[in-house]
Amino acid sequence: MIVFQNAKINIGLNVVAKRTDGFHNIESIFYPVFDVFDVLEIIESKELTFTSSGIAIPGSVDTNLCVKAYDLLKKDFRIPFVKIHLHKVIPIGAGLGGGSSDAAFTLKALDELFQLKLSNDQLINYARELGSDCAFFIENKPVYAYNKGDEFENTAIDLSNYTIRIESPNIHIGTAEAYGGIVPKLAAQDIRKLIAEPVANWKNTLCNDFEAAVFPNHPPIKKLKEKMFNDGAIFASMTGSGSAVFGLFEKK
Repeated sequence: MIVFQNAKINIGLNVVAKRTDGFHNIESIFYPVFDVFDVLEIIESKELTFTSSGIAIPGSVDTNLCVKAYDLLKKDFRIPFVKIHLHKVIPIGAGLGGGSSDAAFTLKALDELFQLKLSNDQLINYARELGSDCAFFIENKPVYAYNKGDEFENTAIDLSNYTIRIESPNIHIGTAEAYGGIVPKLAAQDIRKLIAEPVANWKNTLCNDFEAAVFPNHPPIKKLKEKMFNDGAIFASMTGSGSAVFGLFEKK
């Protein structure tokens, strides 16, 4: 079985509170981007193996999210061993959700391959165990995300009339670095109301809290955002905790 797991962007991102479990509560609009994707192949095998190509993936095989997703289902179901091959295209540490997408799509592929007949709610609960925004990729549709980024509310946002350009400066922003410069605070305005306004208004109303923490230490990322606007973007922002930047352009 071969699947194509897409990226996502954050339209606005507020870090609103630090939790007692060490995580942070956020508010953001998660929007899937289907033109940017990794490729995953899973086939039945005599032993569990994981290989990869494309962008080099740091860490050991045991810590890979695809393998963790397999192990999670293996605990509850008598599924056979598999061979997993991941072709990595989505930049790592760029705020595009690539690793989370890989994990979620592994769950969905194993469910389909071995006819486990899991509901979306069951898959979402498994995905939450793998990472905060993994659950988003189960239903893979625009949502207002809150709490750790793993609770969702449907949103009617539609960017099909715009071209989404994404540029990555090949800078890895670690979670510790990103959150180290953040002072959590409640947002002054409800992000759900702001995204209901015309996209042309977003430049003055929507922000990503991580930009204030990341831009001073990584000027090339700030320049990428400025370049988007110079090239005619209606709206531009860093996505997630960085380092990728996206711009929304009118289709011509």
